[in-house]
Amino acid sequence: MLKTFRAWLKGSRLEWIDHVPTLGEEQIPVHVTFLENESVIDKQARGRRIAEILEKLAVSQAFTDIEPVIWQQETRQDRSLPGR
Repeated sequence: MLKTFRAWLKGSRLEWIDHVPTLGEEQIPVHVTFLENESVIDKQARGRRIAEILEKLAVSQAFTDIEPVIWQQETRQDRSLPGR
């Protein structure tokens, strides 16, 4: 059975959070997985990027040839109801 130990990575050192494994002085190969920790700054930057893309899309007038009412009717076509 695999054992998992939690630790903080500081520079090139791991600092154990919970239980400390008994390792001695031997070298043990490890796998470290970085969990996504999305900060508020990343969300704000992504929001600004999305806004820029939408502005460019609006300026390019990519959707001027689409009639919204007809598009909606085609997209939301009624389906036949069972038993009717």
